[in-house]
Amino acid sequence: MDSLNGFVVFVQVAETRSFVAAGRLLGVSASAVGKSVARLEEKLGVRLFHRSTRSVTLTAEGTLFLERSRRILAEIEAAELELSHASAAPRGRLRVSLPLVSSLVLPVLGEFMREFPEIELDLDFSDRMVDVIEEGFDAVVRTGEPADSRLSARRLGTFQMLPVAAPEYLARRGTPQIPADLLEHSCLHYRFPSSGKLETWGLRQAPAEPELQLPTSMVCNNIETRVCFALRGLGIAYLPDFSIREPLLDGRLQPILSEYVEHTGVFHVLWPASKHPSPKVRALVDFLHAHVFPATTP
Repeated sequence: MDSLNGFVVFVQVAETRSFVAAGRLLGVSASAVGKSVARLEEKLGVRLFHRSTRSVTLTAEGTLFLERSRRILAEIEAAELELSHASAAPRGRLRVSLPLVSSLVLPVLGEFMREFPEIELDLDFSDRMVDVIEEGFDAVVRTGEPADSRLSARRLGTFQMLPVAAPEYLARRGTPQIPADLLEHSCLHYRFPSSGKLETWGLRQAPAEPELQLPTSMVCNNIETRVCFALRGLGIAYLPDFSIREPLLDGRLQPILSEYVEHTGVFHVLWPASKHPSPKVRALVDFLHAHVFPATTP
């Protein structure tokens, strides 16, 4: 930065032909200007100005150096302008890891692409715990509370887990009245890819009651399969409410055991911590915050 400042001082002196005038324009003393020019001359090993009590004029070396200095300062100004434009218009490749809940995020990401056509989305759908920084992700969307101090986080919204079934299934098999009634039903389960364990159905029970070992009629590792099978009357599924909004509204699925439901979840978007996140990351975070859970996001 000292070298750059030397270029600026030199150009100002060359254009004003005065240490005093240059100092006035730069907001420093004539003495400080003189010292800066002297340091630059010493570093370059040439004399840049002829000095007298009445005038300051360029030497032949100074004239040559002035042309190059102006070109250097112009390049720096152009680079600053380019970066300024980059911050105003988000662009470039954006690598994002998302959970296997396409019904929640795909419509939103489609609108994001429409609004930011210069951003290239590179999407990775997975429920495993990715290392955001080590694996080079710009951002991730995940459930649960953030635990990595290297990451910044923004809450997107909450959801509730619901046991649901098709009216046809309930008419054929009966409607469970208490959680223990599920032991007599076909249950459609989710297996966590990372651990291989089945998801626990978070239903309130009395403290002394043992955890229910629910029947396993089908196991999969995504939401879409369980929604499809539940709609076809093949069993009861434990699903996040955002994945079945329309079937609940039009009656194709019915919630059961509502008074026993106690599990809620929260989605966050996380990205590598930085005082100044890139424009493309900032654009994604703001867009997801506004559109994923528009009714519940504070």
